[in-house]
Amino acid sequence: MSRNIMPSFSRLVRFVARDGQTYYGDAILPAGTTDISKARQARIIQGDIFRTHRVTDEVTDIRLLLSPLALSETGTLRCLGLNYSLHAKESNMPEPKYPVLFYKPRTSSAGPSDPIPVSAMAQQHEGLDYECELVIVIGKRGRDISESDALNYLLGYAIGNDVSHRDWQIKLGGGQWSHGKGFDGWAPYGPGIVSPSVIPDPQKLRVWTKVNGELKQDESTADMIFDVRKAIALLSQGVTLMPGDLIFTGTPSGVGMGQKPKPIWLKDGDVVEVGLENVGTCTNKVEFARTQAKL
Repeated sequence: MSRNIMPSFSRLVRFVARDGQTYYGDAILPAGTTDISKARQARIIQGDIFRTHRVTDEVTDIRLLLSPLALSETGTLRCLGLNYSLHAKESNMPEPKYPVLFYKPRTSSAGPSDPIPVSAMAQQHEGLDYECELVIVIGKRGRDISESDALNYLLGYAIGNDVSHRDWQIKLGGGQWSHGKGFDGWAPYGPGIVSPSVIPDPQKLRVWTKVNGELKQDESTADMIFDVRKAIALLSQGVTLMPGDLIFTGTPSGVGMGQKPKPIWLKDGDVVEVGLENVGTCTNKVEFARTQAKL
């Protein structure tokens, strides 16, 4: 079949097709939706998604959406804490003057429908929480990037869930957040990566969380303390950002820890949906690991 060269992707997805093979593609959205998770077909992409690639005219069915980047192509996961004004207020913490930065291991990354695995260690104390976040995906190498040039280093945007265990994050982690946020599978994101050409202004997007269908978080990215440009610029000072790096940009108010009159924690079997306007949704089920019988 002949393939026409098309412009760079609009909505990058990685998926398993009906032939059992895994492809990168440009999602074809059904009429009336901007949610990539609803896509059932994609145009296959050939080449290196970070360098030279083309969107072909070969259309194939999507059987399963995977994490937008393969683990081998996923770089450093940087995460910002307290990056929404109302979330800082509900956490009874002052707004930071500089980004609160922590890291997650690559193994925390997961796909838009993967379960959220909760290991035995994370079941020893209460505090399992959700955090919907706009995710920046870096597309090319850069260091000491200026705010004015920051968006030129983007591959695109996704929605992610910075799954967190508040006891391990705050009480048991020695003041470091990574342990309470870095368990395997605790950074599901997707359902694809939307090109900056589709989202010219990332500070005008609705971001939300639903737990078992009930709306818990619902805010605008306009409430960010450090917007996308500032985040990229600040995190690149003296530090090289690489293709495939992910930046989780913080969560708005409404997390379980901030619920009144007392916190409401995630439990085994809960279904968490996080969404971002013009990107789509990730829907992940909480699965507690079962203790293995010892004979």
